[in-house]
Amino acid sequence: MPEKDHATAGSVLIVGASAAGLATAEALRRNEYQGALTLLDAEQHPPYDRPPLSKQVLKGDWEPSRAHLRTDEQLAALDAEFVAGDAAASFDSAARTITTRTGRQLRADHVVIATGMHPRTLPGQNALAGVHVLRSMGDALRLRRDLLGAERLVVVGAGVLGTEVAASARTLGLDVTIVAPATTLLGDQVGDVVGGLLTQLHTEQGVRMRLGVAVDHLTGEDGQVTGVRLSSGEVLPASVVVIAVGARPATGWLTGSGLTLGDGIECDAHCRAAPGTWAVGDVASWYDVRLGRRLRLENRTNATEQAQTVAANILGATRPYTPVPYFWTDQYAAKIQVHGLPSPLDNVTVVEGDVEERRFAALYSQGGRATAVLSWNMPKQARLLRQQHLTGPPGADAARSA
Repeated sequence: MPEKDHATAGSVLIVGASAAGLATAEALRRNEYQGALTLLDAEQHPPYDRPPLSKQVLKGDWEPSRAHLRTDEQLAALDAEFVAGDAAASFDSAARTITTRTGRQLRADHVVIATGMHPRTLPGQNALAGVHVLRSMGDALRLRRDLLGAERLVVVGAGVLGTEVAASARTLGLDVTIVAPATTLLGDQVGDVVGGLLTQLHTEQGVRMRLGVAVDHLTGEDGQVTGVRLSSGEVLPASVVVIAVGARPATGWLTGSGLTLGDGIECDAHCRAAPGTWAVGDVASWYDVRLGRRLRLENRTNATEQAQTVAANILGATRPYTPVPYFWTDQYAAKIQVHGLPSPLDNVTVVEGDVEERRFAALYSQGGRATAVLSWNMPKQARLLRQQHLTGPPGADAARSA
């Protein structure tokens, strides 16, 4: 990093105090930034981790406070102003000024946008009680409350979130059905070899499958959801429905801001959206110079690693962000870890272990080039394969950006 008096970097305002926003603040302080630091967040909760919401918090294994990212003492040590419970409503990127929902105006020399995602919904779902999305702590607590008094759950969606919710609900003893247009669980992300195995695992655990079919509409009576009607005409009875059909970047409030909005906030290779304005986490779409194309990632690891790069660049570095993407999911006794960017079109080769034993590591490739590695209950082997076939050891990009 070029020599720089960090005290002259100016004030920093971070919009969004979840994993990406908090990690940016911590990285700034770790790199000796001593200026004014403000974190604005729409929620009243202290910063918390999202992955446990669909697992430990939903099942009741953790008290909600255990998902908090830091203690009160650790947050106080950041010497930052936390403005909670007031969402950003608009942004003037030329003046680097945020106007909040309550009319407050906040300005800084550097603005970091970390507003994350909004869950996608189905038409009419807000008119029925018992229909849920899962994005926030409040969502998780409301869903858990309904599940504890329910018998039948229908999960709409076969991605990571939907399958994790289904696994948690089965652990709680509910009758669970997953419905999705996909033919296997997670098939759109990891292909049919692993997706088929995960589908088999859920079926063995008692989850009913309605795959390869779309949802027509939700049914209800007296304002309460009663079922899910499929395009085939079948109606699945349900006392609770979870909609897990993806999410969209939370950029609606940035209309007219002067920023370029596409699939997220469009940034350069350094995660800069405009002079003095940066984006980090799920909401950030940046140009990856290693891949030669624009990329946006929705996972916990990216939130932390990208924050290191953004903080370094605010303080004078000129580092492109070139991560090796990583995500994981824990369902029943299966721990699946994925490094890289797998595609359903990739060739999948099991290089260690055995699929039938449900302990294996696989290499994904396309055109003779490795694209990803995946492990099922073999995390050490996945890390070794990453080093051998992808770029650098785990955390290398984050370490270079620190």
